[in-house]
Amino acid sequence: MRSQYLVALLPLAAFAHSFPSPHKVKEELSAPPRGWMIHSPAPVDHFIQLRIALPQPNFHLLEEHLYAVSDPEHERYGEHLSKEEVEELVAPHPESVNAIDEWLASHGIEGNIGHSPAGDWLTIRIPLSKAEEMLNTKYHVWQHTDGEYLVRTTFYSLPAAVYDHVDLIQPTTLFGRFKPQNSSLTSPIHVENLPTLVDRATGLTVNASCNTEMTITCLREIYNATGYTPSADVGNSIGVTGYLENYANTADLQRLYEDQVPAAAAVNSTFKFISVNGGVNSQNLSRASIEANLDTQFAFGLSFPIASTFYSTRGQPPFVPSLNAPTDTNEPYSEWLDFVLSHPDPPLVISTSYSDAEETVPESYARRACAGFAQLGAQGVTLIVSSGDFGVGDGDSNPATQTCMSNDETNRTQFIPGFPASCPFVTTVGGTVFFNPEISASFTGGGFSRFFSRPRYTSSLLSRISLPSFLSYQDAAVKGFLDQLPNSTYEGLFNPDGRAFPDVSAQSASFRMFLRGEVTHQIGTSASAPAFAGLVALLNDARLKAGLPPLGFLNPLLYSKAASGFNDITLGHNPGCGTDGFNATEGWDAVSGLGTPDFGKLLKLVT
Repeated sequence: MRSQYLVALLPLAAFAHSFPSPHKVKEELSAPPRGWMIHSPAPVDHFIQLRIALPQPNFHLLEEHLYAVSDPEHERYGEHLSKEEVEELVAPHPESVNAIDEWLASHGIEGNIGHSPAGDWLTIRIPLSKAEEMLNTKYHVWQHTDGEYLVRTTFYSLPAAVYDHVDLIQPTTLFGRFKPQNSSLTSPIHVENLPTLVDRATGLTVNASCNTEMTITCLREIYNATGYTPSADVGNSIGVTGYLENYANTADLQRLYEDQVPAAAAVNSTFKFISVNGGVNSQNLSRASIEANLDTQFAFGLSFPIASTFYSTRGQPPFVPSLNAPTDTNEPYSEWLDFVLSHPDPPLVISTSYSDAEETVPESYARRACAGFAQLGAQGVTLIVSSGDFGVGDGDSNPATQTCMSNDETNRTQFIPGFPASCPFVTTVGGTVFFNPEISASFTGGGFSRFFSRPRYTSSLLSRISLPSFLSYQDAAVKGFLDQLPNSTYEGLFNPDGRAFPDVSAQSASFRMFLRGEVTHQIGTSASAPAFAGLVALLNDARLKAGLPPLGFLNPLLYSKAASGFNDITLGHNPGCGTDGFNATEGWDAVSGLGTPDFGKLLKLVT
């Protein structure tokens, strides 16, 4: 297969170096991500929507503010920034704005240019031929081994006059597909010979049925949230993101409420729908989606009656050559970030259950998307993402069949972290199964980023503000885990200095939900993420009632003051890439993170 990739790339590489123009290569892939091959030339009448990211020269200042307002020991804890303050901190330099405007004008592009709220992203819709001229490149239709298609290139260039005024341009080298992290089960998991009751420190018990079928009641019992009643009138809110035409059905939500949250059913509770970039949410029952239904039913079911929002972001599923679609954007994260950052009051907790292999996402794109998440965190928004469902890479422990190879000419075996789970500005949630004991799910994603180092302050920051309690806040937790790893087993498989994930975990199997009018059961970190988000919304409820600000960016709090509010998970592992993956151990580990929440303990710690 590798030789086929090289053969497919030869004409493209030759074409790339035949240009006599003064352009300089801005980004180039040494090889396409695994599984992709050139299918055909891109259609001559194809249109593309290019997104141009301008540098954010003061992003380091935003990061400083984010950490200051997120440290529970800092004097500014909870003093979140306004939308306008965030925009001022990430705005591009006027020189960059002028340089890009002149470049676009030189190509006849002066109107119909979209601008992000801070002006750090520009959007233009142009013929593909114009994009190839501007970027000195050649697009092709690429086909994946599973049959999907994208219109992409493996390199692009920029004139010297604008080279330093652009961080990245997409869609160019982004082959990511951002898939939902769930799988269907025809029936719940049945387990024999497990204890029927859990005796928590609180004295609560858990119904034995929760070992085979997960419900809203089970989650409240397992995580010690039984009896807590949130309010609808304290300004609290929770949101769920939807991509790739995944639709959340309100009739199915009502069935879940009738089944598990009768108080919500009694008032016919539903969510607010917000369309992003023309996204829709079809209520045709036959088009109801597993992912969107799972996310909304459990995030909103756990947090009722807190105000809830479902976002549907338009972004074409993979390109279909036979349809000759006029545009092929397919990068909804940026579209959603642009939209939500343009509004002054986004939901206080937002859950996302879509991810992809980090190596399929250009590092430049991953960093800019992650910077967008930081902007939301600085405004007091908690971002929850799923850790992924393929263990440390492909979920395959068999060395003979594993597919975790580096995406370069070395073709070496390595673990494959997921994105956006690897972004340091989100809280990443892994999965568990059963209780007494609660065990890490074998599929749960976990590991170490190759793009992002573990969070730590810069020396320039330390000269400006007092030393925070969470300086390098992950290091202490992660170092203990790394110290006990057998070096010979893991050498070269992961980046030991990378941002470590997951941060926490929650139940992730046999979730009883409704799809197209019928009961079904789901498994995956797509279940654990919205469940944890629902519990965070309950904590925000308590803080708002007490006159305190919302929790916002959680990680500095989790690794310090709130660490004692989690149940340590010490059983399980996440195989993949021909290995058994990492093992759950005492303390933080790259399978379960800090563990699963004890809402009762966390409630006392944050109020």
